[in-house]
Amino acid sequence: MAFPKRLLEEKLRGFLEEDIGQGDLTTLSTVPSGVTAKAQILAKESGVVAGLEEAQILLESVGLHAKPLIKDGLRVKAGAVLMEIRGDARTILMVERTLLNIISRMSGIATETNKLVRKIESAGYTLKIACTRKTAPGLLYFDKKAVMIGGGDTHRLHLDDLILIKDNHLKIAGDIVNAIKKAKQTASFAKKIEVEVTTPTDAIKAAKTGADIIMLDNMKPNQIKETIKKLQQKKLRSKVLIEASGGITEENILDYAAAGPDIISLGAITESPKSLDISLEVVEVILRE
Repeated sequence: MAFPKRLLEEKLRGFLEEDIGQGDLTTLSTVPSGVTAKAQILAKESGVVAGLEEAQILLESVGLHAKPLIKDGLRVKAGAVLMEIRGDARTILMVERTLLNIISRMSGIATETNKLVRKIESAGYTLKIACTRKTAPGLLYFDKKAVMIGGGDTHRLHLDDLILIKDNHLKIAGDIVNAIKKAKQTASFAKKIEVEVTTPTDAIKAAKTGADIIMLDNMKPNQIKETIKKLQQKKLRSKVLIEASGGITEENILDYAAAGPDIISLGAITESPKSLDISLEVVEVILRE
């Protein structure tokens, strides 16, 4: 994933402006103007780092010098120095919380994603771990990029990426067959069609009508196995990708992997991520004359 630098800078500066308001009263009242400082961004716990590219863009956009010491996607131990910052002391302190929020959240998402990916790979499975569109408003790009950095799949980035027919679409469209036929009539050849189903019967209907991906929604592992078996019996399994979604956690993910899907998607990766503990420490203060 890559956003044009200028547009990404505008988005990041918007986050900063929201936090600063009319000015950082604490910093303005305690830190003299004209002071230069050197600071470090530190990992206070082990994890996969993400967000350093965005951090550097934000820091440089406000006139600070930023030097990343590692690359996004690397696993670090507690105590690792991730980045050095030098410049106006007031600016460093004003940008601190916005900066840490970005790195901490993205690193937390990347770490959790990577944990699941490694668990699946260690068990010998080759399926994809994907997130969903359950992200905080305004953070879709950052959350999805963090998933990618952690080794996961971003799934849909936007509503125009893929036709994903869900339960409410089906209630209005009438049924699976009609919904897929309407989608195939209007969609570009470049767009895949995915359908959410809850029964083996509907999965077979979706595959027969031309769906590219079938999402088995809130099915238990034994139900997923049964559905895949019936698709195989109908010689339809090879025609579709199977996505398992709903009720999947770190604790039961291997049970779902064993059921045979091609993709496992989890909303929790981005919906309620645990941020990685990251801090900013001032390590040197220089008074300008």
